[in-house]
Amino acid sequence: MRRRHHFHIDYLGHSVSVTVQTGHTPVVEVLVDGKETGHATTRDDRPVTVEVELPTDPPTPLSVRATPGPGVPRCLLLPVDGGAPQVMAPRPY
Repeated sequence: MRRRHHFHIDYLGHSVSVTVQTGHTPVVEVLVDGKETGHATTRDDRPVTVEVELPTDPPTPLSVRATPGPGVPRCLLLPVDGGAPQVMAPRPY
């Protein structure tokens, strides 16, 4: 059965949202400031990393690591500059 799980974080003044659709082939979509900037699929419960950029001058690269399972999905924001990973909060909608 497929389910959608939503995650969000505000980072450097920008909104980063992730939707993880679970199932046989999980799908991960990343939105920055409401625009889709990254998309990936994975098999079973394998973690997947999606590379995106924040619309700054110059663009700020970052990664989102989504783990579809087992259990409840989880997401981390991974700054490329070596900063500490940040847990993205689940959203109940």
